Amino acid sequence: MRLRFDQLDSHLQHGLQSIYLISGDEPLQSMEAADGVRAAAREQGFTERDVLDVAAGFDWSQLSSASDTMSLFAERKLIDLRLPSGKPGTEGSRALVEYCANPSADNLLLISSGKLDKSQQNSKWFKALEAAGVVLQVWPVESRELPGWIRQRMQLKGCSIDSDAAQLLADRVEGNLLAAAQELEKLVLLHGEGNINIEMVEDAVANSSRFDIFELVDTALSGDGVRTSRIIDGLRGEGIAAAQLSWALVREIRTLAAMAAAVAAGDPVDAVLRQYRVWQKRQAPVRAGLLRHNAGRWQQLLKRAGRVDRIIKGAESGNPWDELLQLSLMMAGIRLV
Repeated sequence: MRLRFDQLDSHLQHGLQSIYLISGDEPLQSMEAADGVRAAAREQGFTERDVLDVAAGFDWSQLSSASDTMSLFAERKLIDLRLPSGKPGTEGSRALVEYCANPSADNLLLISSGKLDKSQQNSKWFKALEAAGVVLQVWPVESRELPGWIRQRMQLKGCSIDSDAAQLLADRVEGNLLAAAQELEKLVLLHGEGNINIEMVEDAVANSSRFDIFELVDTALSGDGVRTSRIIDGLRGEGIAAAQLSWALVREIRTLAAMAAAVAAGDPVDAVLRQYRVWQKRQAPVRAGLLRHNAGRWQQLLKRAGRVDRIIKGAESGNPWDELLQLSLMMAGIRLV
């Protein structure tokens, strides 16, 4: 059984399936979908929770052990399986198929996974999960849809936001729903229930005293390596998820690669900036980035960003924050020894 993200709440109100697979590379909706399943499970008596993090060398017998072990304190258990790579391997595939063949009524299996490609969706383990439970694939909100998403989310908070204010915020977060949600929470805290206008959004953006991901991106594009390093340290200290920072850097590098290719093909820089809707306050750092690296170099940085993403997901070895720092400094044009 497959569900869309917007169908989940209604589904959960009518009872729970024994298995849920939530996959995708959009962090906010993935997190909120998993939180929704966990909350519904608690309400229906799944008061114990086992968390299994699948990394290199994971022992898949832990899944059957978690399912078979009786609790001294609860009759029903939630098994929270984290599969960031979306690749269980031969042993994991077999374990998942076997679990789906005979799921326990006293357990609920929640699997959180990265984005699954077509071959993974055609695998035996995926089809077994789909047949035995619920599959929910989370997709990013398209740029043109983001202002509407912002207005709708504000309505859920008992507030409203002007169309131009929603567009400005959408331009700032550039598709990052986690960042958008954080900005909306801040606006509600600052102004309470009521209407949010563009001046309020501009003021909140201008007076943000904390380090944020967008400040990092623009600082790196401007070529300030010292401040780039300081912002990375600040973000890490504030508890920002490495995956969230990676997402923003990948998106920016991919956009700069496309813009640099257009400039290399002969398009005027001003026309490219308009085409990619770079708002006035960001044009200077973006121009600097286009001057610093050509299209080929931005493609190399994009490949490096893909490696960083794999490290964060556990598919390759390495320190995520060291890799994020190096990638940001490379964007800034700093030569690494």
